[in-house]
Amino acid sequence: MKRICINLLFVLSFTAINAQNPIVRDQFTADPSARVFGDKVYVYPSHDILAKDGQGRPGWFCMADYHVFSTSNLTDWTDHGVIVSQNKVKWVDSAAYAMWAPDCIERNGKYYFYFPAIKKDTFDGRGFGIGVAVSDSPYGPFVPEEKPIKKVHGIDPNVFIDKDGQAYLYWSMRNIYVAKLKDNMLEIEGEPQVIANLPENGLKEGPWLFERNGIYYMTFPHVENKTERLEYAMGKSPMGPFSMTGVVMDESESGCWTNHHSFINFKGQWYLFYHNNDLSPKFDKNRSIRVDSLFFNEDGTIRKVIPTFRGVGLTSASSEIQIDRYSAISKSGVSVTLLDTANTFKGWKTVFENKDSWIQYNSVDFGKEKPKIIVIKALSEKGGDLLVKTSNAGEKIIAKVKIPANKDWIEIKLPVSLSVKGVHNIVVSQVGDNPVEVDWISFK
Repeated sequence: MKRICINLLFVLSFTAINAQNPIVRDQFTADPSARVFGDKVYVYPSHDILAKDGQGRPGWFCMADYHVFSTSNLTDWTDHGVIVSQNKVKWVDSAAYAMWAPDCIERNGKYYFYFPAIKKDTFDGRGFGIGVAVSDSPYGPFVPEEKPIKKVHGIDPNVFIDKDGQAYLYWSMRNIYVAKLKDNMLEIEGEPQVIANLPENGLKEGPWLFERNGIYYMTFPHVENKTERLEYAMGKSPMGPFSMTGVVMDESESGCWTNHHSFINFKGQWYLFYHNNDLSPKFDKNRSIRVDSLFFNEDGTIRKVIPTFRGVGLTSASSEIQIDRYSAISKSGVSVTLLDTANTFKGWKTVFENKDSWIQYNSVDFGKEKPKIIVIKALSEKGGDLLVKTSNAGEKIIAKVKIPANKDWIEIKLPVSLSVKGVHNIVVSQVGDNPVEVDWISFK
């Protein structure tokens, strides 16, 4: 009966989330650890909340628990709810609110979730330790071990299992450390080692190691100037030596002080998961996770990733297409702003201000059945006109949309001029001179 109740709670906690960056838009998330288990991608981020008196340290990072999110197509994400909470781990100081960047790995049908937290004084002294919670499923329920891993003091655990079956644990605390894991995945062998040949100046944290074509990539956030950028070193062994090679992603244009990341290969394509402060532009301790495609050069070096709003995956034409998560935008005459600055989880809107301004949204899947109706949620105080067209495989006008004069949001429905099928990039442009605001568009 107890197991049935627990499973029922997990089912009831599932929440569907649509794609586009950021990929989670109903809560703050950071430090995404992405993993491919079976035919799905699972992401284990930390969970930012707003600190207040009696709950963390105001003005600083505040995290009390962890969620896990999954997808089979990188477009539709499911929130499986809380999997580990600070007040349910015996060794964790439940008043610290410091459950920082985690990781998860599968071995022999078991899922091992590694997480950092501040220890109670009774557990090997104060400071950060790294614990493990174990489950038979990638989304839980996870059962935490009663004690943190011995001889491991730090944050940002990352686990890698090499082709020979040897598992390694990486973490950071001023330096980046590595140790072999025993077969039980709960203890380390020998003493931790500092990974050499990494930058000596500036903060280093958040290690993530992966292997491709016999090359081992040690990647990590590093503050060389004012904020973190993602850098990497290459080597021939999981424990090094590594040689500093380059930058995966530059410092954020938003000024977000941190970045934290992971890499996966899913169905033949590599992806970079990372975070920014999209949903909290004035406070970068509340962050949101993103994903973009990743590519390699012939010599194995990584091509620098340029962050996008559009992200990855296909967007169904019948969904509410958030064109503010654009693929391209005209140099002037159009802007993106929050719908409600007091509740950023409501998302953004596109504001067309001048004639011929435009915004492009790529990879819309119209399917095999041609849509007959276009729906646009918009407002225009003086009334305005928009043009919706395809931009690939020849420019074709799908609809000309007249927005009635209105000070409130309304949904305009009208037949399409040209029905399309398959996958297309779409462009929405302003025809007249009167400003028009758009929340989303959809095809039925």
